[in-house]
Amino acid sequence: MRSWLIAAAVYNIVWGAAVIVAPATTLRLLGVTPNSTDVWPALWGCIGMMVAVYGVGYAIASRDPFSHWPIVLVGLLGKILGPIGFVIAASRGELPWSMGWTLLSNDVVWWVPFGMMLWRVAKLHGASGRA
Repeated sequence: MRSWLIAAAVYNIVWGAAVIVAPATTLRLLGVTPNSTDVWPALWGCIGMMVAVYGVGYAIASRDPFSHWPIVLVGLLGKILGPIGFVIAASRGELPWSMGWTLLSNDVVWWVPFGMMLWRVAKLHGASGRA
Protein backbone atom coordinates (compact mmCIF):
# COMPACT_ATOMS: atom_id res chain seq x y z
CA MET A 1 0.00 0.00 0.00
CA ARG A 2 2.81 2.38 0.81
CA SER A 3 4.43 1.96 -2.59
CA TRP A 4 1.15 2.71 -4.41
CA LEU A 5 0.55 5.79 -2.28
CA ILE A 6 4.09 7.06 -2.82
CA ALA A 7 3.66 6.52 -6.57
CA ALA A 8 0.33 8.37 -6.46
CA ALA A 9 1.93 11.18 -4.46
CA VAL A 10 4.81 11.62 -6.89
CA TYR A 11 2.57 11.38 -9.95
CA ASN A 12 0.01 13.88 -8.62
CA ILE A 13 2.61 16.38 -7.46
CA VAL A 14 4.54 16.23 -10.74
CA TRP A 15 1.41 16.37 -12.94
CA GLY A 16 -0.11 19.14 -10.84
CA ALA A 17 3.12 21.17 -10.91
CA ALA A 18 3.36 20.84 -14.70
CA VAL A 19 -0.18 22.15 -15.08
CA ILE A 20 0.40 24.97 -12.60
CA VAL A 21 3.65 26.07 -14.27
CA ALA A 22 2.48 25.69 -17.88
CA PRO A 23 -1.32 25.56 -18.08
CA ALA A 24 -1.58 26.77 -21.68
CA THR A 25 1.08 24.32 -22.87
CA THR A 26 -0.52 21.35 -21.14
CA LEU A 27 -3.92 22.37 -22.54
CA ARG A 28 -2.48 22.48 -26.07
CA LEU A 29 -1.11 18.96 -25.57
CA LEU A 30 -4.70 17.89 -24.91
CA GLY A 31 -6.08 19.58 -28.02
CA VAL A 32 -7.29 22.80 -26.40
CA THR A 33 -5.90 26.02 -27.83
CA PRO A 34 -6.73 28.84 -25.44
CA ASN A 35 -6.68 32.42 -26.64
CA SER A 36 -5.69 35.45 -24.59
CA THR A 37 -9.23 36.03 -23.31
CA ASP A 38 -9.96 32.46 -22.21
CA VAL A 39 -10.30 31.52 -18.58
CA TRP A 40 -9.16 27.98 -19.46
CA PRO A 41 -5.52 28.42 -18.37
CA ALA A 42 -6.55 29.85 -15.00
CA LEU A 43 -9.11 27.13 -14.37
CA TRP A 44 -6.74 24.43 -15.59
CA GLY A 45 -4.04 25.80 -13.28
CA CYS A 46 -6.49 25.53 -10.36
CA ILE A 47 -7.14 21.91 -11.27
CA GLY A 48 -3.39 21.35 -11.30
CA MET A 49 -3.18 22.84 -7.81
CA MET A 50 -5.92 20.52 -6.54
CA VAL A 51 -4.21 17.48 -8.06
CA ALA A 52 -0.88 18.47 -6.48
CA VAL A 53 -2.58 18.88 -3.08
CA TYR A 54 -4.03 15.38 -3.40
CA GLY A 55 -0.42 14.26 -3.94
CA VAL A 56 0.55 15.76 -0.61
CA GLY A 57 -2.33 13.87 0.99
CA TYR A 58 -1.19 10.60 -0.57
CA ALA A 59 2.34 11.23 0.73
CA ILE A 60 0.93 11.68 4.23
CA ALA A 61 -1.26 8.57 3.88
CA SER A 62 1.75 6.51 2.76
CA ARG A 63 3.27 6.89 6.22
CA ASP A 64 0.41 4.87 7.78
CA PRO A 65 -2.22 3.76 5.24
CA PHE A 66 -4.35 2.01 7.85
CA SER A 67 -4.74 5.19 9.90
CA HIS A 68 -5.01 7.58 6.97
CA TRP A 69 -7.52 5.57 4.96
CA PRO A 70 -9.95 8.54 4.71
CA ILE A 71 -7.42 10.27 2.43
CA VAL A 72 -7.45 7.21 0.18
CA LEU A 73 -11.26 7.15 0.25
CA VAL A 74 -11.52 10.82 -0.74
CA GLY A 75 -8.94 10.21 -3.47
CA LEU A 76 -10.85 7.25 -4.86
CA LEU A 77 -14.12 9.18 -4.81
CA GLY A 78 -12.47 11.97 -6.79
CA LYS A 79 -10.99 9.45 -9.21
CA ILE A 80 -14.45 7.95 -9.82
CA LEU A 81 -16.56 11.12 -9.80
CA GLY A 82 -14.10 13.15 -11.89
CA PRO A 83 -14.42 10.89 -14.95
CA ILE A 84 -18.21 10.80 -14.54
CA GLY A 85 -18.27 14.60 -14.52
CA PHE A 86 -15.95 14.71 -17.52
CA VAL A 87 -18.16 12.37 -19.58
CA ILE A 88 -21.22 14.47 -18.75
CA ALA A 89 -19.48 17.74 -19.66
CA ALA A 90 -17.90 16.33 -22.84
CA SER A 91 -21.20 14.83 -23.99
CA ARG A 92 -22.77 18.29 -23.63
CA GLY A 93 -19.94 19.83 -25.66
CA GLU A 94 -18.61 21.75 -22.66
CA LEU A 95 -15.23 19.99 -22.72
CA PRO A 96 -13.35 18.49 -25.66
CA TRP A 97 -13.18 14.70 -25.70
CA SER A 98 -9.42 14.99 -26.30
CA MET A 99 -9.02 15.96 -22.63
CA GLY A 100 -10.27 12.50 -21.69
CA TRP A 101 -6.79 11.04 -22.13
CA THR A 102 -5.90 12.53 -18.76
CA LEU A 103 -8.47 10.26 -17.12
CA LEU A 104 -6.41 7.16 -17.82
CA SER A 105 -3.33 8.20 -15.86
CA ASN A 106 -4.97 10.59 -13.42
CA ASP A 107 -7.90 8.43 -12.42
CA VAL A 108 -8.54 5.01 -13.95
CA VAL A 109 -5.10 3.52 -13.23
CA TRP A 110 -5.62 4.19 -9.50
CA TRP A 111 -9.08 2.59 -9.12
CA VAL A 112 -7.83 -0.93 -8.43
CA PRO A 113 -4.96 -0.12 -6.04
CA PHE A 114 -7.01 2.40 -4.05
CA GLY A 115 -9.98 0.03 -3.98
CA MET A 116 -7.76 -2.81 -2.78
CA MET A 117 -6.30 -0.58 -0.05
CA LEU A 118 -9.76 0.33 1.19
CA TRP A 119 -10.82 -3.33 1.04
CA ARG A 120 -7.85 -4.29 3.23
CA VAL A 121 -8.67 -1.52 5.69
CA ALA A 122 -12.32 -2.60 5.81
CA LYS A 123 -11.29 -6.21 6.45
CA LEU A 124 -8.92 -5.13 9.22
CA HIS A 125 -11.51 -2.91 10.86
CA GLY A 126 -14.18 -5.59 10.49
CA ALA A 127 -11.92 -8.22 12.06
CA SER A 128 -11.16 -5.96 14.96
CA GLY A 129 -14.79 -4.99 15.53
CA ARG A 130 -14.22 -1.33 14.55
CA ALA A 131 -16.14 -1.44 11.24
